[in-house]
Amino acid sequence: MAVSFAKLVPLFQIMLYLTLLLSLNNGTARITSSFIRTEWPSVDIPLDNKVFDIPKGHNAPQQVRITQGDYDGKAVIISWVAPDEMGSSRVQYGKLEKKYDSSAEGTVTNYTFYKYKSGYIHHCLVDDLEYDTKYYYKIGDGDSSREFWFQTPPKIHPDAPYTFGIIGDLGQTYNSLSTLKHYMQSGGQSVLFLGDLSYADRYEYNNVGIRWDSWGRFIEQSAAYQPWIWSAGNHEIEFMPNMGEVIPFKSYLHRIATPYTAAKSTNPLWYAIRRASAHIIVLSSYSPYVKYTPQWWWLREELKKVDREKTPWLIVLMHVPLYSSNVVHYMEGESMRAVFESWFVHSRVDFIFAGHVHAYERSYRISNIHYNVTSGDRYPVPDKSAPVYLTVGDGGNQEGLAGRFLDPQPNYSAFREASYGHSTLEIKNRTHAFYHWNRNDDGNKVTTDSVVFHNQYWSNNLRRRKLKKNHLKPRV
Repeated sequence: MAVSFAKLVPLFQIMLYLTLLLSLNNGTARITSSFIRTEWPSVDIPLDNKVFDIPKGHNAPQQVRITQGDYDGKAVIISWVAPDEMGSSRVQYGKLEKKYDSSAEGTVTNYTFYKYKSGYIHHCLVDDLEYDTKYYYKIGDGDSSREFWFQTPPKIHPDAPYTFGIIGDLGQTYNSLSTLKHYMQSGGQSVLFLGDLSYADRYEYNNVGIRWDSWGRFIEQSAAYQPWIWSAGNHEIEFMPNMGEVIPFKSYLHRIATPYTAAKSTNPLWYAIRRASAHIIVLSSYSPYVKYTPQWWWLREELKKVDREKTPWLIVLMHVPLYSSNVVHYMEGESMRAVFESWFVHSRVDFIFAGHVHAYERSYRISNIHYNVTSGDRYPVPDKSAPVYLTVGDGGNQEGLAGRFLDPQPNYSAFREASYGHSTLEIKNRTHAFYHWNRNDDGNKVTTDSVVFHNQYWSNNLRRRKLKKNHLKPRV
């Protein structure tokens, strides 16, 4: 049966409209995945498992990890624990394996938590490194010394490609191990960690410290070889008055080093770094952030320092999501959203990564900066200047998945699923980045949510791109 051209035109127009509508939202319709994860039990791996093995040798360094040590990526902070005695805080390093022509001296600290006494925690700043260079390093004394390596990032440049892994709420279960192993196969060059590290606070008495130690040995397989950029979550607070422990973040601040002084921050819990073509801002969801607090003042000044001509990709890390359609922890980030969202939109932040909710969710670019209790403007609206909000709190900890989403799915939510996994952000150049969320499905890495993102600064200003097209300096 023939169909007239006149009847096809309205249909074509409808299809075209839908295509355009979808393209404004990164090319996908709203999706709530119905995938049912066949998971291991949400229990911690037993302490006698080989993933927690203690290195051989007397007082051998363990829990080795590195993070960025300065503002621009030419330094690392190398941390480790000497379990029995203080030992040396020296790091030997060089560009050739087993040939260490440079060294640096670190500092050492320890602490008690209830009746647990930590080992000797060493932090050593290794600076004045060359960009895009592989370094080998050695720590420890005599026959108990250990050797590792790391790769410095490329020089700060708007077209420097780089791949970040994104992990949150990891813990130390078999699901955590699955996530970590899958990430290590992803090609990620450093980890943006979204808080809730060891979940040691789910234990009591000496087991709190013991589970911090086991977690440090657990992540060493990755963290000793590439920087993990840290943010703190609620499970790092460890307020335990029943054990006489009332100093927030006590274990975290002794064990985890951050380059906060290089970012002119007054607190290790919030800071910023530049790496390759990205400017990364780390915020603390559990420190004061309302107007005139130290974190508020610092963020206001840090956003002024962002130079999108040099680091076009602007990324913010925090623990509590500002937007989430999961029933669990629903709207816990509302107060921080009210304080900072207008700044994020004005600054054209590309991505805001958060954890806390044990599921995955990606938003469209939306904002609610016009919210007013009297005007009726109380719903988020599409906003091309707004960040994409990504919740990646699905690392695998013993609390299990958050499988209850609001129904129906809100208009601002693009994709959501309650499964374990991690994300990767593969920055290609100043205009494009490939983003993937990878579900850990029965031992295989599965890319479930994939999006090509356009940079907020360069791709949203065509005139700027045209003006600079013929004047860009070649990379050196």
